[in-house]
Amino acid sequence: MLIDTQVHVGLLYDRYPPLTPKMLLDWMDANDIAMSAPLPLESPEAVSYYITSFEMIALAKEHPDRFLPFCVMDPRMSTSGAKEGPRNVIRRYVEMGAVGFGEVIPPLPIDHPLQMDVFAACDEFRLPVVLHMDSQYCTDNPNLDGLERVLRAFPSSVFIGHGPGFWAPISGDVTEAQMGAYPKGPVRSGGAVERLMTTYANLWADLSAGSGHNAIARDWEHGKGFLERHHRKLLFATDYLYPGQPIPHFEMLAEAGVSTAARERIESANARELFRF
Repeated sequence: MLIDTQVHVGLLYDRYPPLTPKMLLDWMDANDIAMSAPLPLESPEAVSYYITSFEMIALAKEHPDRFLPFCVMDPRMSTSGAKEGPRNVIRRYVEMGAVGFGEVIPPLPIDHPLQMDVFAACDEFRLPVVLHMDSQYCTDNPNLDGLERVLRAFPSSVFIGHGPGFWAPISGDVTEAQMGAYPKGPVRSGGAVERLMTTYANLWADLSAGSGHNAIARDWEHGKGFLERHHRKLLFATDYLYPGQPIPHFEMLAEAGVSTAARERIESANARELFRF
């Protein structure tokens, strides 16, 4: 059985039909997914329609054996009390049962002071944080210097990398222009992702979306090695968000030829340990 740590439910974009909870549950059953994490989206630049933390926590309470409750807040939201504001907002969600935070997707540098205030609150409440990084949202340079500053500032918090801006620097030859793209071809040594995953115990990653799949499939030999080296900090995830969406992730671990032990960790064991269930 799989645990999918990134899906979405509801009406997100004007170009896609909505994915209802029943549709999501049926899809999960058809694909042997025991549990999933429907992530809220509350940054207006990222979606056409808000998916709120209140909605996703309520959905998880309706199906506690199938859904993990996540919360999120845009760091630009109006709060009172400076740094105390984000803490009060996130505390309310934790009291409602939230076990994770994300996905984080405002159009700010990843280490922007407003972001850091939110991460400090997540650190206090021990919420793993899912980061969507690309050339517009949670931005960084190809060396991922901003992400490294975040990892150093909050060594007790787990940050889960996701998106083109995280996965493109798996290769050492990535350029600034490729931070929002899906580079092809062999992975070159010296990539920031490998360096940070090796150096920082609190950096994890999910394999979701085209960016995660591309990072592994662009160079299967490197991809297999990466999966094996970091199998205790990788999470199976799809980013499923509309009915009928093609999902190549179900075959990815088999195609990469990873060991049974690594596959079991990635498919479910890591999520069970990280989210304590």
